[in-house]
Amino acid sequence: MTIEFKTARLALRTIDETEAGALLDYMLRNRGFLKEWEPDRPSEYYTLEHQAHLLRHDQMTMATGQLFRVWMYPLSDPERIIGSVSLSNIVRGAFLSCHLGYRLDAEFESRGYMTEGLKPVIDYAFESLGLHRIEANIMPKNKGSLRVVQKLGFYDEGLARQYLKINGRWEDHIHMVLLNDKV
Repeated sequence: MTIEFKTARLALRTIDETEAGALLDYMLRNRGFLKEWEPDRPSEYYTLEHQAHLLRHDQMTMATGQLFRVWMYPLSDPERIIGSVSLSNIVRGAFLSCHLGYRLDAEFESRGYMTEGLKPVIDYAFESLGLHRIEANIMPKNKGSLRVVQKLGFYDEGLARQYLKINGRWEDHIHMVLLNDKV
């Protein structure tokens, strides 16, 4: 089942392995740009086979309710992936929480696309999934990403030292949180 959201400039939708070519194109276009913000990637990561494998894995994880991921397409170019938004590590029970992750094409940076794309996903997390807490962990040097979540109402819960290994180094992350007061 495909889930799709539309905003003023974007279509955000779940995809399957039939979109592996478009996803690989996105990854190759942004390989250098994303390197600073993501874990080291082996060379096979940048192959059609590996991207198809990742999409199959996403579908299985979404079917278990542990993940929700949509890919962003500009309405002006509806076949071109320009980013993604994910809710991962979805936990039910007393926690009702998840981790928020997102990435954007370098060409679309600093133009409000990520803020626009996050809004319907946050609404989905709170209204459809019934989550209470969304956590975003962001490196202090990623000022643009911090601004995005702050605009959306996330607040700082503190610094997690050496939280994730990014680009070969253990990096500190600011723990940003948004609560759903309706749950």
